[in-house]
Amino acid sequence: MNKKEKNRVKTMPTGTKVFTYICLLWALIVALLPLIWLVLSSLKEDPMARPGFQLPESICLDGYISTFRDLHVMRYFGNSLFVAGVSVVISVVMISMSAYVVARMEFKGKKLVNVMLYSTMFIPATALTYPVYNMINRFHLYDTRAALILIYSCSGIAISFFVIKNYYDNIPKELEEAARIDGCGYVQTWRKVIFPIARPGIMTAAVLAFLTNWNEYYWASLVLLTREKMTVPALLSTFTTAFTTNYNGLFSAMVIIILPPVLLYIIFSKFFIEALSGGAVKG
Repeated sequence: MNKKEKNRVKTMPTGTKVFTYICLLWALIVALLPLIWLVLSSLKEDPMARPGFQLPESICLDGYISTFRDLHVMRYFGNSLFVAGVSVVISVVMISMSAYVVARMEFKGKKLVNVMLYSTMFIPATALTYPVYNMINRFHLYDTRAALILIYSCSGIAISFFVIKNYYDNIPKELEEAARIDGCGYVQTWRKVIFPIARPGIMTAAVLAFLTNWNEYYWASLVLLTREKMTVPALLSTFTTAFTTNYNGLFSAMVIIILPPVLLYIIFSKFFIEALSGGAVKG
């Protein structure tokens, strides 16, 4: 934070400060309350007997023990990591190069391409169920992890495209012109000049795509049937039968599932915040 920003903070009116802190406190409460409720419920032997924020009579870890011992949750962690990781690599490489073309080159139908890409943001997954399901069957990919990789690679294109293209738009074109003078083609210019500068935006899109794919349940439950191939969100359906629901095991599995994304953000929070705020290229 530079001196101007520090002075601006110091000279902020008291009323504005109080209002800002109230808003931040409210956002913190809204974000943490569901997590606290979930953790408390996972420690109760019968969460429905003592619902809400009531403290457990005694700490029950049976749900966590059964999740690791009986369900072999680490196998599903491996499935989720493989599917989410491979799909992120494919989608980020594909989108980063296509965003470079749209941001830097002039061609007929450029505005139409932008509109079509951004319009996919408003299409719900349920509206694509039949065509995607039919395509997976025609490719003989049903009940395979390759089907999920294909679906995830083509999902969330609009958000990743928007983030990466904004970074490209802020890169001075003089850098590309200098690379062209040195004999670089389009691919070399992107790889040696554009990619290193736009890396924060590309990594931001990759992290957001990974978190989305890790938490995705709809397609994972629809495409995969074999238990050994399931991802961690699809595993949650095994706690519910036609007659009963194992709430203690379900809440314990939820806590275990959300831990990796939370830890990932805690570890890379500095880089992630830098990437989100680094929308401009400093000279």
